[in-house]
Amino acid sequence: MDATPFLRLYSRLRRRRLAELNPQESQEAILRRLLHQAGNTRFGRDHGFAGIRTVQDFQAAVPLRHYEDFWEAYWKDAFPLLDDVSWPGRIPWFAVTSGTTSGKTKYIPVTDRMLASNRKAGLDVITWHLQAHPESRLFAGKSFMLGGSTALEEEAPGVYSGDISGIITGAMPWWGNLFAFPDKQLALLSDWEEKLERTAKASLEADIRSLSGTPSWLLILLERARELNDGKTPYPNLELLAHGGVNFEPYRARFERLLADTPASFREVYPASEAFIAAADAGPYDGLRLNLDHDVFYEFVPVEELDSDSPTRHWIGNVETGVNYAIAVSSCAGAWAYLIGDTVRFASLDPPRLFVTGRTAYSLSAFGEHLIAEEVENAVAGAANSAGLGVSDYSLGAIFPDENRDKGHHRIYIEFERLPEEAQAQRFGEELDRLLKEENDDYAAHRAGGTGMGAPEVRPVPPGTFAAWMKKRGRLGGQNKVPRLVSDPELFADLQEFCELAAER
Repeated sequence: MDATPFLRLYSRLRRRRLAELNPQESQEAILRRLLHQAGNTRFGRDHGFAGIRTVQDFQAAVPLRHYEDFWEAYWKDAFPLLDDVSWPGRIPWFAVTSGTTSGKTKYIPVTDRMLASNRKAGLDVITWHLQAHPESRLFAGKSFMLGGSTALEEEAPGVYSGDISGIITGAMPWWGNLFAFPDKQLALLSDWEEKLERTAKASLEADIRSLSGTPSWLLILLERARELNDGKTPYPNLELLAHGGVNFEPYRARFERLLADTPASFREVYPASEAFIAAADAGPYDGLRLNLDHDVFYEFVPVEELDSDSPTRHWIGNVETGVNYAIAVSSCAGAWAYLIGDTVRFASLDPPRLFVTGRTAYSLSAFGEHLIAEEVENAVAGAANSAGLGVSDYSLGAIFPDENRDKGHHRIYIEFERLPEEAQAQRFGEELDRLLKEENDDYAAHRAGGTGMGAPEVRPVPPGTFAAWMKKRGRLGGQNKVPRLVSDPELFADLQEFCELAAER
């Protein structure tokens, strides 16, 4: 069965709808609808939803909150039976996530409406793919999502928790299962290494047309599938690789080599546990188109104002390009003015497209350098390309002055496709330093004259090191991501100890 012709029709109708969409009117309508529907919840009564008429009313009545604020004030005491707390009815699922910085377990509410919103976002990804590739036969085969286990934890009767990708897969409608890979038996596997091995083998017998997941884990899958396929490209009919979660540029060259014998195109997506926020609708460097009619209302707060008593709250009606914003969502899962921890920068406003620039707690300023993830990712990608190296994973942290050193510096533990020669590693370090100076004026000022901060130190580690470290931390596979910038001294000390032992083996 090939469902692509039906999706072509949907794609044409959807593109027409989006061409007519007014971003401001759409977001205002969504906010009004969400407020009306949640008016009788505990949260809605506490914040006077019944009297809110405008975006400005909402921002005056509902303060910005982080997860911890929501958990302590509303979700903790009722968990796991969130009945009419911040969304009408009972919350049936919780997406379990630790993020990549705090390491603390979080339970993010997920509702049927939110799953419908995610499916709509997934269809938009297909819409953009079919627009770019009208000859596509994407649904003549299988769609492979490399995600977490569908074996969820039952927190209470009818209430389950687990990886968001496992929740989405387990709740997939019947028509989606016709095209989904892996099958239910493999999807249930919770041991990541066993799942990776068995799905890699089984996938060779399937006609995989699309593949989605986090780049670092997708690389491991593709390389293992290639080994099992006698060194040949495992998915010759692959049309679409949907990637998200981390900057793709350090990985692009390796994916291009691995998939050179396929017609695969790459498309970035921005799904979070709280909502599926955006996806690429144009070229890879044009930004991700914000999903404006998906039951989610967005606000944007200048990052430098986050710690102020009254931060400025923008929305799609008054955002600006080029500003680094923290993103907040109000959703059909009962999050309200909820800071999800990501930072974004708008590339354009018509239509609204953005870049994900990092995390609000995902920056490094040990010496006043104020580095953000986007700057480091760009510099790592450029330095690796200059040195002729392929990057698998890395983490960067601070080494402070002590009795043996008079100034601090950054140390990057980095896993390349293969261990580099000494000259390559040196070239990488020099280019990393140069590119960081170009990306960040504060970094350049602290490096000037070699008096404020030393040059970055490059510590290559053997292939497989970061996967082993993530396994040790209980964060192997699925949607878990290696932390890029590590400001937590304990976490960086743990990484250093693990990497130094790995290098000695």
